Amino acid sequence: MITKGIRGAITVEENTVEAIQAGTLKLLDEIVEKNNIDRTMVSHVIFTLTKDLTAAFPAKFARLDRGWTDVAMLCFNEADIDGSIEKCIRILVVLNCEEYFVPQYVYLNGASKLRSN
Repeated sequence: MITKGIRGAITVEENTVEAIQAGTLKLLDEIVEKNNIDRTMVSHVIFTLTKDLTAAFPAKFARLDRGWTDVAMLCFNEADIDGSIEKCIRILVVLNCEEYFVPQYVYLNGASKLRSN
């Protein structure tokens, strides 16, 4: 077994608890579905938010709404780079998997621009 990471990002419309919750859960659910993730495979999850998202911690919603109480999670601010995408939540799910596993990354809403470069 080896460790691999699955990246994902989503933009939200506003800096509210509800928008961050909905965006976080939509992105996390899509990552889990696309990659057929069993939560017992997850080592840890890192969430980042752009500086304009301050209303809530995304990890809270993974823990409370999806029951990820036994997964180590941290939230960080994304680097504030000129011209970077706004109101963006990023997730890195790190999991223990077989060597042949190929991560399927997920970019939703305005975050799809991140993959066009």
